[in-house]
Amino acid sequence: MEISDRVIEKVVSEVIRQLAAVEAVSKAPAPGPVAGIPPAGGELKVIERGEAKPGGRRDEVVVAVAPAFGGRMNKTITGIPHARVLRELLAGIEEEGLSHRLIRVRRTSDLAFLGHDGAKLSGSGIAVGLQSRGTALIHQKDLQPLQNLELFPQSPVVDLETYRAIGRNAARYAKGESPDPVPVKNDQMARPKYQARAAVMHIKETELVVPGSRPVELEVLR
Repeated sequence: MEISDRVIEKVVSEVIRQLAAVEAVSKAPAPGPVAGIPPAGGELKVIERGEAKPGGRRDEVVVAVAPAFGGRMNKTITGIPHARVLRELLAGIEEEGLSHRLIRVRRTSDLAFLGHDGAKLSGSGIAVGLQSRGTALIHQKDLQPLQNLELFPQSPVVDLETYRAIGRNAARYAKGESPDPVPVKNDQMARPKYQARAAVMHIKETELVVPGSRPVELEVLR
């Protein structure tokens, strides 16, 4: 099939538009206090509080976020504020009667390894791994890093309802239950539509990786 100059120009224009949108998001302030997360009942803020230690509570679920989450980047690939993503994840965990703890993994931007790092620090052995673009998984410390309990690889189709369900299921695994997996939405056009934006966001995330660094504890202030 012959591709016309007009089609090429249209594709190039769309890629440039996506790159410009990601660049605007990436110019958020450098990591520090994360924006207030307004859950039901009050405002919530997250502040870095030093090296993360292994948890001693069997009723906790760790949420391990990537290096740029809530700092250099503050929205997912589809523009959902990170503050709202965290609110839904934490609300889902709380709905199951469990506690949560936030950490930032800085040694890697790879979803599998940041989730596994979180699971090893979780008192229950269960963690949610979360990249800045919105991809997520539920991990367990006894599994290999490239294994997981549930995976949500298509960030463009992960919405707030899904994040809340991920939090609920993570808590259920922490309680020793075997919940039905959260339904995974699929969009065949998501990859070609968001591929350029995903690549740029991954580069921005990886630029903040500090090899060999320890995870950082994030304190939740209500």
